[in-house]
Amino acid sequence: MPNTAANVARTNQHLEKTNLRDKERHIAHLQKEVAALTNKLAKQQKQQQKLLLQSSSASVANDHGHGHTPKRRHRLSPFGNVVNTSDHGAVTNERARMGRNASISTAKELANLYGKEEDHHKSNKELVDRILEMFQDPKSHTSYLRSSDFAKDILRLTKKVKGIFQAEPRVAFVQSPAYVFGDIHGNLEDLHFFSDNVWRLGMALTAGNFVFLGDYVDRGMSCLEVIAYLFAMKLLLPHKVFLLRGNHETRDVNGWEEHYGERSFLWQCRDRFGDEVGFKVWNVINDAFDRMPLSAVIDQDIFCVHGGIPRPVTQNHDGTYASRVQDILDVPPIAGINPPLEYEDEHHQQVASDCIWSDPASDEQEMNSVDPQSGYGESLRGGGAICFGHKAVKEFLSQHGFSYIMRAHEAHADGVAVSKGGKVFTIFSTSKDHNQGSKAMAGCILVDFENLQVINRSHAYKNVYVHRRDSVSISKLSKQEIEDRTRLGLITENPSIEEDEESEEEFEDLSDSDESSSEDNDGQWSFSGRKSSVDPTHCISSPPPGHGSGSGMSGFDFSNIASNNISSRRIGMQQISEEEETLQEDDSMDL
Repeated sequence: MPNTAANVARTNQHLEKTNLRDKERHIAHLQKEVAALTNKLAKQQKQQQKLLLQSSSASVANDHGHGHTPKRRHRLSPFGNVVNTSDHGAVTNERARMGRNASISTAKELANLYGKEEDHHKSNKELVDRILEMFQDPKSHTSYLRSSDFAKDILRLTKKVKGIFQAEPRVAFVQSPAYVFGDIHGNLEDLHFFSDNVWRLGMALTAGNFVFLGDYVDRGMSCLEVIAYLFAMKLLLPHKVFLLRGNHETRDVNGWEEHYGERSFLWQCRDRFGDEVGFKVWNVINDAFDRMPLSAVIDQDIFCVHGGIPRPVTQNHDGTYASRVQDILDVPPIAGINPPLEYEDEHHQQVASDCIWSDPASDEQEMNSVDPQSGYGESLRGGGAICFGHKAVKEFLSQHGFSYIMRAHEAHADGVAVSKGGKVFTIFSTSKDHNQGSKAMAGCILVDFENLQVINRSHAYKNVYVHRRDSVSISKLSKQEIEDRTRLGLITENPSIEEDEESEEEFEDLSDSDESSSEDNDGQWSFSGRKSSVDPTHCISSPPPGHGSGSGMSGFDFSNIASNNISSRRIGMQQISEEEETLQEDDSMDL
């Protein structure tokens, strides 16, 4: 009997193992099928994007040829807007329901629209309103900005916009009018200038779209406020606000505390919320950065990107290179770049790196280091970054039928600079933290149908948000209030001293740095451990002084732009400076 029982037990055990192996084989088979279907779906989506791109190009060409504008469908809203001023003088607008005196049929139609729109609006209203109140009057929200409530709001906000970014193509196709902004780098003061003057009634009531070219964090002391505001605008206006990715929207760069110190995005997250919560906020925001588009195209005519044009990686059957726009569209919707995620292949990682790291070649580089065959060469930044010369620009514009390239990535005291025969615009939208002097301007460009207009903040324009430590305006504050505002970037020392020291330290620190301080991703993807196309620890954040990649807007001969335009589109140029703005009678900091 004991032998029989043992045999039965062994038989049952064998059957269980056999069943378990069968289930494991079945599970493995199903996993392979899921992977195959996922790849098939991804290929079909890429093919569909390619067809849409071709169809869009053909449609635009046809419309230009016959003098027509593309047809748009317009959605009726049951709401209007009431414009008012807040207690601290900021312009506000509130939604008000329309149709109170409408006919029965019209009131019924508006009521149907009201239900659909109100459900979406209510789910985001309280969150967005808190962020907007903070942005409009940061001095009155110092407690909130250092609280767990702000951390929770950022986490909720980031979770919502992360899905929006992932659903967007890697190239956003935008119609004018459109405002294009360069680096902001945690500078709340200059962002307020644009808010007060460019979209004074709010982005929702300002005609046109808004394209931001990346580098929202690091260097400035208000990185969290800048990100919270821009993410709130993206959530509120997902088809009107476009946030592209810059090199500082990568973990290797914005987690580099050893180099940037208190101006590092990671340092500010941990200082604000503590190590554990701060790291979580930093990591979740970087998860959203991983999903940001890499470039945008305005009116099928202007290519927008943070750094520059990517080198070609895909060849057609005839040996010619395929569309670089298509190469960017083929970049995975979730990409770490620096460091790369495990599934990022080297070609697409190179394309993404070129988009966020490259620069126009200087005159000296054009003569000595740019390859005459390809038009590309090694950037003065080093670390594997590249530069692009006249030949690369000409071929890229010709291949895609574009007229101009708008990019950021390089500091310019003039706000906007022009290079490469008037074909490349470099836009810098912060006047601080880059050693450009006390007269540096912050600029943007308005693509106004067939005209390009430059808008600059004059160095003489007064602000009411950031103050020097010796300002009379803060003389009645307690030591604790001064300390809190200083840590939030609302009170600063003399900027010229800070910038000179920072510039000297930047070149000293980089020469000794050998390895990255990147953090692991706690999300669903793991990092590959492969070397990035560009190594930030061996790549200086900005080209050395005197790089000379472009001329400032002042004194530039704009006739060259009109005469050398490669498309039928006629672009006029106009520079708008805020020199004549009414200066506010305030002894606040003048940058």
